[in-house]
Amino acid sequence: MAANDGARAAGNEETAVYTHGHHEAVLRSHTWRTAVNSAGYLLAELKPDMRVLDIGCGPGTITADLAALVPEGHVTGLDSASGVLERAREAAAGRGLANVTFEVGDVHALKHPDGAFDVVHAHQVLQHVGDPVRALREMDRVCAPGGIVAARDADYGAMFWYPLVEGLGAWQELYRRVARANGGEPDAGRRLLAWAREAGLRDVTASSATWCFASGEDRAWWSESWAERTLSSSFATSAVEGGHATREQLRDAADAWLDWGAREDGWFAVPHREILCRA
Repeated sequence: MAANDGARAAGNEETAVYTHGHHEAVLRSHTWRTAVNSAGYLLAELKPDMRVLDIGCGPGTITADLAALVPEGHVTGLDSASGVLERAREAAAGRGLANVTFEVGDVHALKHPDGAFDVVHAHQVLQHVGDPVRALREMDRVCAPGGIVAARDADYGAMFWYPLVEGLGAWQELYRRVARANGGEPDAGRRLLAWAREAGLRDVTASSATWCFASGEDRAWWSESWAERTLSSSFATSAVEGGHATREQLRDAADAWLDWGAREDGWFAVPHREILCRA
């Protein structure tokens, strides 16, 4: 039984812990995300007057992009962590966006009435929650008839890279163990369609997309980010306190990231699966 299946069986959706946390290295990575590089599958569906709920908005860069694309509508950014929303508000204010607001909330129990939004979007969220099926049902509940429920998640088990630096394989397996111990599902991408069907969503279009880090600048940024996260983020704390790795093993994994990043022929692919569901 997967960790999130256990959470459902226990009837406790609050069992999942956000594996990455909000370390500065994590936030630097998250602020790189835009609507184009992280929600491209949704953009053609947007109309200027739409009401959009962006779940798990983090520092708000995708949220701000969505707000700019619906200038006659409104975007609500929602996150379970209140602290990160201050950065999101600053991002929106810096772009002069007046049609976006931010709030704290739980995707398992959204505090909005039925049909409140035309689009309900979640990027890299369902991999971190205790009950992704219940989350999708809630997303569908607050979506107006004819609206769109959209979700995109990475798949850690499907990530691949070259050269095959040995320590990165150990990092991959370690991350998946820690994420599952925290109540999440790191291979969420491959499960999105199944979760949507279990949630009762039937008009579902599935697709996939990939982040690829291959230029010298991209390799340096991606490898240094993950090296720092491996040693200093909430992931590191969970790994050590949960008995999944020692500090020395985390150092070895961080060194593997830096080793890969220094390879001129290196590239790293992050596959994502996506679903567009007609409410």
